[in-house]
Amino acid sequence: MDFLSVIEILGTCSFAVSGAFSAMEKKLDAFGVIILSFVTAIGGGTLRDLLIGDTPVGWLRDGTTTLVILLAAIGTMLFGTLLRRFTTTLFLFDALGLGLFTLVGVEKGLQLHLSPGICIALGTITGSFGGVTRDVLLNNVPLVFRKEIYASVSILGGLLYLLLLQVDMLSNLATVLSILFIVVARVMVVKFKLALPKMY
Repeated sequence: MDFLSVIEILGTCSFAVSGAFSAMEKKLDAFGVIILSFVTAIGGGTLRDLLIGDTPVGWLRDGTTTLVILLAAIGTMLFGTLLRRFTTTLFLFDALGLGLFTLVGVEKGLQLHLSPGICIALGTITGSFGGVTRDVLLNNVPLVFRKEIYASVSILGGLLYLLLLQVDMLSNLATVLSILFIVVARVMVVKFKLALPKMY
């Protein structure tokens, strides 16, 4: 298993837990929790694969993804009530998933020799679209469209990754640093209540 596969599994697990927590906050039943876990974990990757013509999409070819999501959803339902800081836990898993999946999307674009801008766009789609779908299904305004800076952090993380590769940094090290940047940036955005200018 290569490093990118490990990153993708970690991202899948993080977003599956994030989706499960969101569903539990809305008091959905077990089936609803599992569905929201799947949607959150595979939504971005599915759209990315369809855009680049990589079909059947990744989770249809690899049973590991389905297993990881199921285990994450069930584990969250069983042990989620033991976690006191519900909102904080959800936020951290979502931030980690954003960082992990952004880098997966950028790397997929690089493997196809696409332009840097398209690679960053693929990373942003991979990191954000599952959360958008989750929020829509839960009748929430998607986080990416709200006051917090979300997709912009993904874009900056993807750009940082490409810049680190340009200075001949090892790919694995550049990946880890870029993921850390995205997670820390998300934490700082929420901590200091940073936001993009409003157009109204």
